[in-house]
Amino acid sequence: MPNMDNRPTSGVGGTSYLYDFGTTPNTRTAVSQKVRILTPHYGDSQALHQMGVLSTFSPQMSRTVEPVRGVGFGDQVAELVPSVTDPPTASFERALLYLCNLWQSTGYAGGVDGPVRSLAHHRWPFDIEQQLVFSTLADKDLGAPNTGVNGTSGTFQGGIKQINFPEVTSGGARPPYDTSLRGHSAIITIYEACWFTSWSASFAKDAGMIMETGDVTISDVHDFSSVYGEFLATGNDPTIGQLGSIRFAEQGFGINPAGSGVGGGSQLSVFAQATT
Repeated sequence: MPNMDNRPTSGVGGTSYLYDFGTTPNTRTAVSQKVRILTPHYGDSQALHQMGVLSTFSPQMSRTVEPVRGVGFGDQVAELVPSVTDPPTASFERALLYLCNLWQSTGYAGGVDGPVRSLAHHRWPFDIEQQLVFSTLADKDLGAPNTGVNGTSGTFQGGIKQINFPEVTSGGARPPYDTSLRGHSAIITIYEACWFTSWSASFAKDAGMIMETGDVTISDVHDFSSVYGEFLATGNDPTIGQLGSIRFAEQGFGINPAGSGVGGGSQLSVFAQATT
């Protein structure tokens, strides 16, 4: 009989009831109920699949910014100089399943699938894909409600992809609702060539569920679409008319003054206006 807790199918890491989907609220604020974390699952070589029973995924990035000062020029910072970024890190917290542990769900031959029991047994790194999936409310603003935007790879918005969801019960809605439209936009972030740096689990006499935690160090972060380099237009560039900082106004770049007008939101929903 197949292992239903480690049986990647249709983008999801298993086929047991642990991997059933529920509904999520439509909000403008991003909610974790819609975030998908995909990894290689041991035994499958076709694609990354969504990790199940994941309690927490916490990526973190940092870099040092060093101040430049000059003797005799008072207590002030002449310039801040960014140093190189530290290797990004991330941490997992996941429920331990008898048939699929954290290492199996990241591509290693652990648990019932093989002999991996230690970090010393990890010979190859793995990738993580993070999908920040939008609500229909947000997709409506992008002109793609219930379908999602599918950016063209290699373009500036190539890191936005359409995510399709499983079929649901159809018919009966008033007014009629086309349940064949089951897509959302998602912002894709790839954490490339990750290595586990720590792993832990706690077996406590007064606890029921056993949780595994693991920390990884990441080689690179990108959108799986763009070509990165010196002249990538990343924003805040006053040489092309973007606002940036008034620090560069002395070089002739136009800097607009601070805004003086105050406005607010409409009492009538823009979403409702667009659908009437």
